[in-house]
This record gives sequence, C-alpha cells and structure tokens, in this order.
Amino acid sequence: MDDIVKQAMAKWPNVPDCFGWLGLDERGQWFMRDDAAQAQGTFTSGRVEAKGSLLTHSKLIDFIARNYEADAQGRWYFQNGPQRVFIELQAAPWVWRLAADGSITSHTGRAANYLQCLLDETGRVYLSTDLGLGLVHSMDVNTVAQRVEAGDWSPQEALAAELPQRFSFVRSPQGL
Repeated sequence: MDDIVKQAMAKWPNVPDCFGWLGLDERGQWFMRDDAAQAQGTFTSGRVEAKGSLLTHSKLIDFIARNYEADAQGRWYFQNGPQRVFIELQAAPWVWRLAADGSITSHTGRAANYLQCLLDETGRVYLSTDLGLGLVHSMDVNTVAQRVEAGDWSPQEALAAELPQRFSFVRSPQGL
C-alpha cells in the first residue's frame, strides 16, 4: 500500500466506504461506474451500459493496482486514500496472464505460484494460486492447453457459482 494512502487513513480514519463505483471485468480491466451506469443494472448484468467507463489512465490504473486488497469477509477493494472503494467482480478477484516460461502474473502485476487449475461449466479456466483464485485471461487459454497437454496441469471441474464460497471472495460487496 502506498505511504500516502497510509497517511490519509491515519489522518481521516472515519471516511465511509464506497460501493458500486468500480468494477473489474474478465480481462482485468477496471471500469468506473457512475450513477448512470449503476442505474442500468449490476456490473455482471451483461448490459453494456451498466458496466460503466473503461479506465485508461495508466497512473490511475497503477495506483489502483498497488492499493488493491481484500478484507476479512473476502470483499476486494481499492484503498483510495482514507476511503475503501469496494470492487464489483465480474468473475474473480484476479485475472491471470501466463508467460511462455510458466510464470503467472496478475492483472495488477503481482507474481503468483500455481496451486490448481479449474474449468467451469462454460469452459472458463481459473487458477488457484498462493494469492487466491483468478480467471485466466482469454488470450492465455492456449498456454493452459499446452500445460495440460504436457501433463503439468490437470483441470478439475468446478461450478462458477460455487467458486466465491469455495475460495472466500465476494463478487458484489454492495449486497452485503
């Protein structure tokens, strides 16, 4: 967590939490969800209007990545100074990118170590790692296939709806 964020938290300890305003999609992209977007439905509704505006400012994205954490309830948030901005997750708290050398990196740039490969009922591939559960980026599914064919990984079947409870994360903290 950034030092400036820690200082703001100490200076203003009672800032209310923020819900519904930031979403993470299946490709590891952040979306700002203003009142108009939220009025169109939930982040996971499938409605383009409900998703919000794609964040493209690299310094803001890097700031979010450095201050992205989970609380004890499995709700993921971005610590924005003294305020926690809870994240609407389209699939999982992490989106994994896979390199040819076998390394796994999150959408936030954090390195992870492989524990298990899961395949849901729709064909989406997840990896359980030392950081937690994440969805494999769609551009890296071929790399997963190569690891499976080489005998390195053996995907286990899983139901997408059961993953939050099984891996202790909350897709929509606004509802809690």
